[in-house]
Amino acid sequence: MDMIDDTLVPPPAAQRVAARARLFCGRSGGRTRLRRLYQDGSAKIRMPAVQGDPLEAVLINTAGGLTGGDRLGWDIEVGEGASASITTQACEKIYRAASDRAETNVSLTVCANGRIAWLPQETIVFDRAAFARTLDVELAAGAEALLLEATLFGRLAMGEQTVDGSFHDRWRVRQDGKLIHAEDFRIGPDIAARLQRPAVAGGALAIATLLLVSPRAETLLDTARAVIGEPGIGDSGGASFWSVGQSGKLLARLTAGDGYQLRKRLVPLVELLNGRAGLPKLWSL
Repeated sequence: MDMIDDTLVPPPAAQRVAARARLFCGRSGGRTRLRRLYQDGSAKIRMPAVQGDPLEAVLINTAGGLTGGDRLGWDIEVGEGASASITTQACEKIYRAASDRAETNVSLTVCANGRIAWLPQETIVFDRAAFARTLDVELAAGAEALLLEATLFGRLAMGEQTVDGSFHDRWRVRQDGKLIHAEDFRIGPDIAARLQRPAVAGGALAIATLLLVSPRAETLLDTARAVIGEPGIGDSGGASFWSVGQSGKLLARLTAGDGYQLRKRLVPLVELLNGRAGLPKLWSL
């Protein structure tokens, strides 16, 4: 009887996430309504019942998190004059990667005089994770957008800290075909040491970027700075405004010692910048 050397048998390939969901909403009958919905793999979208605008959508990754080799995509299109608020069911978790990296690709398109609020809950990056996130936004003339990404490098309350890994966040925002905002944030492999640098995060473990593209952005600048307030120990933040064609953009950045301290300032800031739509119902302190 022939014997098989188990050391020569390669391990089975791990099953990886390859998921994408698309949502298109348009305005009819005096309000924003769902027009098309596509879901594939672990990417799901649910829409709570609301009485009026904006249409609310909740993104769900049923895989429970991402690790090396996983791919997740979200495509959202808002029709002319329509309004949508997009959030996530929970914080997205990026786990340790044995090989490759996890990727999330977000594409947002807003037609003339439409509005989108992209307000996902925080992304938690665990030790030895490898993650790349892209956010591509196309705004037509007269369209508005509120864009948020918040990231936690570990969870101090659980005794977890991200020491090593790689993280890359890339934004491209265009309005009427012109690039109005671009940024790339890349950190690793020694994440903990780099976060200590004053020019990076000054020791903070939680960061957030908020961008409002709207003609009313300048009128909110002073109030936004008041909400951000005087930073405490390990906390920092600021806000600035630029005119962009017939519109404007307000950019706010926050850093904090942990996720709770970040949310204490992030929640009122989102409420301010999101106007009457306020905070997504799934958000809380």
